[in-house]
Amino acid sequence: MLSDLASTMFYVGGIAEQAIGKSAPWFILAVMIFGYAIRTVHVESCGMFVRGGVYVVVRDSMGPTMAKISVSALVVDYILTGPISSVSAGQYLGRLINEIAELTHQPIHVDPTWFSVVFGVAVTCYFWWENVKGIHESSGKALRIMQITTVMVGILLVWCVITLLIRPDWKLPPAPVPENLRFTPNSLGWLTGTFWADMALVGMVVAFGHSLLAMSGFETLAQVYREIAFPKLKNLKITANIVCAYAFMSTGLISLLAVMIIPDEVRKNYYDNLIGGLAMNLSGPYLLRMGFHVFVVIVGVLILSGAVNTSIIGANGILNRVAEDGVLMDWFRKPQRRFGTTYRIATMIAVLQILTILGSAGDVYLLGEAYAFGVVWSFFLKSLGVLVLRFQRTDQEYRTPLNFRIGKFEIPFGLIVVTLILLVIAIANMLTKKIATVYGLSFTLVLLALFLVSERLNAARHRKKKEDKPLEEFNLDYQPEGETTSGIHARPGSVLVSVRDYSRLFHLEKVLEKTNLRRHDIVVMTVRAITAGAGEHGLADTQIFSPYEKELFTHVVSKAERQGKPVELLVVPGVNPFDAMVQAAQNLKASRLVTGVSARMSSEDLAHRIGKAWEQLPEPRHAFSLEIIAPDRPSTYVNLGPHPPRLWPEDVDRVHELWLKLTENPRYGAHLHHRDVVGVALRRLERDLGGQDVTVFDDLSRELRNSPPQEAIQRPAGPE
Repeated sequence: MLSDLASTMFYVGGIAEQAIGKSAPWFILAVMIFGYAIRTVHVESCGMFVRGGVYVVVRDSMGPTMAKISVSALVVDYILTGPISSVSAGQYLGRLINEIAELTHQPIHVDPTWFSVVFGVAVTCYFWWENVKGIHESSGKALRIMQITTVMVGILLVWCVITLLIRPDWKLPPAPVPENLRFTPNSLGWLTGTFWADMALVGMVVAFGHSLLAMSGFETLAQVYREIAFPKLKNLKITANIVCAYAFMSTGLISLLAVMIIPDEVRKNYYDNLIGGLAMNLSGPYLLRMGFHVFVVIVGVLILSGAVNTSIIGANGILNRVAEDGVLMDWFRKPQRRFGTTYRIATMIAVLQILTILGSAGDVYLLGEAYAFGVVWSFFLKSLGVLVLRFQRTDQEYRTPLNFRIGKFEIPFGLIVVTLILLVIAIANMLTKKIATVYGLSFTLVLLALFLVSERLNAARHRKKKEDKPLEEFNLDYQPEGETTSGIHARPGSVLVSVRDYSRLFHLEKVLEKTNLRRHDIVVMTVRAITAGAGEHGLADTQIFSPYEKELFTHVVSKAERQGKPVELLVVPGVNPFDAMVQAAQNLKASRLVTGVSARMSSEDLAHRIGKAWEQLPEPRHAFSLEIIAPDRPSTYVNLGPHPPRLWPEDVDRVHELWLKLTENPRYGAHLHHRDVVGVALRRLERDLGGQDVTVFDDLSRELRNSPPQEAIQRPAGPE
């Protein structure tokens, strides 16, 4: 969340000043203060926890058509996040290359604009491939980037203060009043030449709208809400407050200091890399400033590139939710054969982002204006949905402040004011941003048309499929979180089989063939993947058991009936499938968890990932075995949890020889056992590891090289 919101500080100052003049920093600071009001709306929305995501929230409050429009606007917002971030990073990097080449007298010069286009396309392709593989950037890596960014911001603020103390001729930007605003035909759009452009109040609203870009990133709050620890609401408010304060200190103050320190005659050269210009105009030796400039660019590339990844995750999550509601064709949700991700949705998002980058030709100002258009409309529709729900529900855990009661009726005055302000700004942006309006409306209408056509085709397809080949009908028993397996009628010691692809059920067939039902029940589970960026809301009941799960379990039942063996069926929603599998196995007290091979990792890596998930279970952990069955090689078998190791004969001989040597010492004699020898060896190994003895790692590497493949984790898949 910090990365997303703080990334705007690298480009918002230059974009706003081009649109409204030197008074821009005051409006950016005002936007940062208004961000606290937006924060309350998002906290109320998250706290309501309406199952089903944005689409279901708006659909239930304002109808299905408005829901599709709302989701379309939100997806446009996410799609535009990537291009503005990657192109801005490319501008910083391209200009730095030129400055270093000039400093070192090298005949190298790149066009920053076209360099930013190539860089933006490359970054988008990279994160598209990462999302296709299902590899998301870890929160630990994001934290490290924010720590580095905070160091950069701290150094910059302190250095700016020192510079102002050294230079007594600095001046504050012009006051944010109508007579100090300097609009251009591009920033007035369709208001150019009309009497509206001469109205002071209209000018202030337009200026505020051009600065609203500074608040982009709040939509990420919905993505992180699911992962916030208990107590969720308290920690959510702390998170939002930290983010608002950080954005005010970084984006707001840096935009102000840039106008105060960078001379007017050279600042226009740094509109696309304002912080780079600020670094080069600080007081101090040139080489020191250049070194800090390099640091600024490195931080900018990291944080802005991370925003590209967030945009793909967010848009992917939103569109997955829409697909789960039947508003997007099942074709889009078809999993990638190798990685199991919704690669078609990710590809569509990446293609739209690349087309946006190419269409903008690397113009940061144009992209920023388009992005501001999407930001304000997504904020307004979000606020409007929360306002409508305020009159439909009374179970809000948190409410936007300033609520007044008139008799039995509560008037959400604060929420109404925020919604109206966003509406006015959204209309102003629509009238003043010609290209952004055309782009935003076109994208929104294209997505809306896609949703409408997909919904009808989906409905027709499912009707035809039901007529041609009826699927099994299932009685559904929904259980709350933490009690997912309470409705399963399986004895302790059951065999839990994890499935996902109905075309790859070889491991289920093997389990059905060899399992003796007098000893073990069979439970077949599938993990209903919840996309990391799907938002603050959980899945609705109809989304947990979607048509895909119905078709999957139809194939499972068919194979079970062919063997004449009953199975219990279970769907578990989860962000991490490995966590979901081991949690289900623990709840069921299963004796064995069985999976098929993974297309994206080896059997050893799969076993390692499941083992790590087991280690993260709370104590007491239930121990069980894991079997990975492949059609073309022996099964991989491991025990999860502490268990006696399976030693090679030479290892047993080595322990016995050591025992013989030690028992020759009269101090031990018959009192020494083989387990004592092993215990001493383990304690010495533990001590050596604590002392970072590198020879231990050398010995382990040598042992692994000399061991046969898949050491001690295979066994024949014979009958139970």
